[in-house]
Amino acid sequence: MESNFVDYVKIYCRSGKGGRGSMHLRHVKYNPNGGPDGGDGGKGGSIILRGNHNYWTLLHLKFMRHIKAEHGGNGGRDKCHGTDGKDVYIDVPCGTVVYNAETGKYVCDVTYDGQEVLLLKGGRGGLGNYQFRSATNQAPRYAQPGEPMQEMTVIMELKLLADVGLVGFPNAGKSTLVSALSNARPKIANYPFTTMEPSLGIVGYRDNKSFVMADIPGIIEGASEGKGLGLRFLRHIERNSLLLFMVPGDTENIYKEYNILLNELRQFNPELLDKHRVLAVTKSDLLDEELIDMLRSELEEQLKADGEDVPVVFISAVAQQHLDELKDVLWRELNAESNKLAAVTTSESIVHRDKDMSTFAVEMADEGEDDIEFVDDDEIEDYEELDDFEYEEEDE
Repeated sequence: MESNFVDYVKIYCRSGKGGRGSMHLRHVKYNPNGGPDGGDGGKGGSIILRGNHNYWTLLHLKFMRHIKAEHGGNGGRDKCHGTDGKDVYIDVPCGTVVYNAETGKYVCDVTYDGQEVLLLKGGRGGLGNYQFRSATNQAPRYAQPGEPMQEMTVIMELKLLADVGLVGFPNAGKSTLVSALSNARPKIANYPFTTMEPSLGIVGYRDNKSFVMADIPGIIEGASEGKGLGLRFLRHIERNSLLLFMVPGDTENIYKEYNILLNELRQFNPELLDKHRVLAVTKSDLLDEELIDMLRSELEEQLKADGEDVPVVFISAVAQQHLDELKDVLWRELNAESNKLAAVTTSESIVHRDKDMSTFAVEMADEGEDDIEFVDDDEIEDYEELDDFEYEEEDE
């Protein structure tokens, strides 16, 4: 049976070209020298990505191979403006990242509901000859063509956005934990690779607070090299604020298995090691209290020797043991991560686009001083660039 979870699509996108301006001279009864009255061409439609929290997969785009916006209409006589081409909105789930399929370069991403990102801008319409009239040129016989369209083949990848991402080998109890803490119902069975697609669950906390937990399909040693499920689901871990490593309590060497998981993430993306981590030893109902205390002490010493400040929690999702303690630890670490991000000051340029997509604000953070400069599109690209004038006069 084919999975309904699609996290990768490749689509050819094309915006609309601008309509050409009209080159028309008015000749009517009683006014044979009416002068220029050619209208401007219409703007071509744009391709715009829009975040939609109702989607959690790219399945709705799986069979779309081409997405094209309308071209702008040509200008007409009597200063008639050409019709604008309709913009095309592509609804995508939050966490979608877009790359240029030909170059592999990052293009943009959509991270929150309602966010709109201009992917391909429609061409501007050309000016009609009415716009070029002057005291010294009262009958201009030229008009501008419209701006050309933009096109790109894009790759859209979904990287699930969650507060807590579960990292562990197959049968570590990840799906069981998600089902115990939330209303999500992932498939649970006693064989490896039960979970073949990621799932999200909302975990309730005190005072009506909550956080999102992602059940990521199991990793095996060598996953970063393509073994097992390979890299397909490793990228979903990139967008999680906190990583919860899960190792079964009946494992021969808990610390060794934790380090194998850590190494797979390091091989895939070293930046993942900068995220806050929590180690949960699952299936602790199989262990007595004395053994748990001994294992906890050993793990804390080994982690401290490595210079890691990683909380260790022994839990049992099946027996509902110490789950409240786990939620307390996760909530504390999530708040610590949020505070760390809020304290970071970046020295990189941040580009914001306003709602009508015509004005940019470029903000530079330099030693605590913010310099903001507003630049209008018309200052960047002037209509004079459209210098391929048309000289053919239209019939009355």
